[in-house]
Amino acid sequence: MKPARPLLLAHGGAGLRRMTAAQADCLTAALQIGYHWLDRGAPALTAVEQTIRVLEQSGLFNAGRGSHVQLDGVRRMDASIMEGRELLAGAVASIEGIVHPISAARLVMEQTHHVLLVGKPASAFAKHFRLERQPRRPAGHVLRKTTMTRVLSPKTLQLYRAMTSGGLALRERAGKETVGAVALDRTGTVAAGASTGGVDLMLPGRVGDTPIIGCGVYADNESGAVSMTGLGEGIVRIAVAKEICDRLERGTSPAMAARAVLRKLVTRIDGAAGALVLSPDGRFTISHVTPRMAAGWWDGKGKPVVKDRF
Repeated sequence: MKPARPLLLAHGGAGLRRMTAAQADCLTAALQIGYHWLDRGAPALTAVEQTIRVLEQSGLFNAGRGSHVQLDGVRRMDASIMEGRELLAGAVASIEGIVHPISAARLVMEQTHHVLLVGKPASAFAKHFRLERQPRRPAGHVLRKTTMTRVLSPKTLQLYRAMTSGGLALRERAGKETVGAVALDRTGTVAAGASTGGVDLMLPGRVGDTPIIGCGVYADNESGAVSMTGLGEGIVRIAVAKEICDRLERGTSPAMAARAVLRKLVTRIDGAAGALVLSPDGRFTISHVTPRMAAGWWDGKGKPVVKDRF
């Protein structure tokens, strides 16, 4: 079989906000670093992990060092990764105190028989493997008096309801700077991953689509790879990543598959999202129903393409 030409796509979230120059530079650097691994013959899984690690490390996106805090002031993060040859996957949810949740997700995949670890046991798992640490609470973060308790109190619920009472509040904040990537390696294997700090307004313990295989990510050599960003609650209800892959397997092009599923997300449940979609033959699309999506791609020719509208 003729070797595939490596290809890498990455995103830094979808929403209303314009991508900053610093974020564009970071996405460009992430694509260059990730593609360097592909060009050296590394598997798609490694390229996806290394690309996302750059974005997590930067502090410029809602992942890793830049993750949002929940209403009790604690930074809890989610991530997942999947490869398409053997359908292996790993994920973490509500993990605390580390810089690279995407690497914790890969360790779950490769060092256990599980797919998903959550909460304090996930944090202990990451600590066991000595992943780089960061404070559970961002430096200088000031807690509201109503959120000082670790217990989900009536006051916390009242605060959450007051902050989201604008109706579109959560939708407008959806997917800000969540990060993700999909890749195709020389063997024709695809992989997908994503990492997030959630949304702006979160009750303690909230988990979105990112760590749920088939919702935030999916990869299968018989269909393709998908990495999502957006309002996670809606993405979960449609199981967007798997539905896009199912359409790819039936012969639909990446552009048409993404467009159809994102249209369903909007018309059925008023969702908001963006998607990286890559097929094993190298066709791809970057599609979103939000005003903007910070994303880019590179096939090793020229310079990486990075912009916030596609």
